[in-house]
Amino acid sequence: MDKQDWQNRGKGHRERLRQKFVEGGLERFSDDEVVEFLLTLGTPRGDLKIPAREAMEKFSSLSGVLSAPTEKLTKIKGIGPKNALYLKLVHQVARRYLKDRTDRKAFFGSSRAVFDYLFHSMRDLNREVFKTLFLNRKNELVFDEDMFLGTLTGSAVYPREIMTRALEKKAAALVFVHNHPSGDPTPSTEDRRLTRDLVWSAKLLMIQVLDHIVIGQGTYYSFADEGLIKRFANEYDQKFSS
Repeated sequence: MDKQDWQNRGKGHRERLRQKFVEGGLERFSDDEVVEFLLTLGTPRGDLKIPAREAMEKFSSLSGVLSAPTEKLTKIKGIGPKNALYLKLVHQVARRYLKDRTDRKAFFGSSRAVFDYLFHSMRDLNREVFKTLFLNRKNELVFDEDMFLGTLTGSAVYPREIMTRALEKKAAALVFVHNHPSGDPTPSTEDRRLTRDLVWSAKLLMIQVLDHIVIGQGTYYSFADEGLIKRFANEYDQKFSS
């Protein structure tokens, strides 16, 4: 196949991808096709199936491609600085969109809402990050903060510091979120102990803990959904209420 044939074939495939998107959005796209479609925005001609497939193989997932460092993306033949720029732009726009959609809105009525809000920014982290969402009485987001940054294997979390910040922010409710870089969101014994301590500390200050969510690879674990937040609160009442 000569260069002209290669360019014409790439052009035809681009038009099919564009028409497919116009007709149904990304619902019918595979992850490989999503990456390929984004790459076409930065390359005027040519077939980009192979670079897209190589990027997916190298970074394991669509999220992995979007969050990959520019210098690693451009090592793939067919992906230049302009292609990489479009990929990074989409990643950053998606993060800002999710944040903007939730600011000052009563969006945290379920564990799924919290997961949707934070998954995009936390799913590809290679170390543990413990985040606290500070909410008002309407469960509107007042502030969110990365409270503790961990090593590759875990993080040290101090309830006293979290409660101090909660008082500073005049929070009525709290949601705790941290990630497991391993991809498995199953809570450890330490996660359970910490959650109990946080619930007890918040009860002492008359602040409600709504949930503690552990984010894994494409999934999550909710202490509230499993009934543990309520159990820890009841244990506090039984132990300390007169």
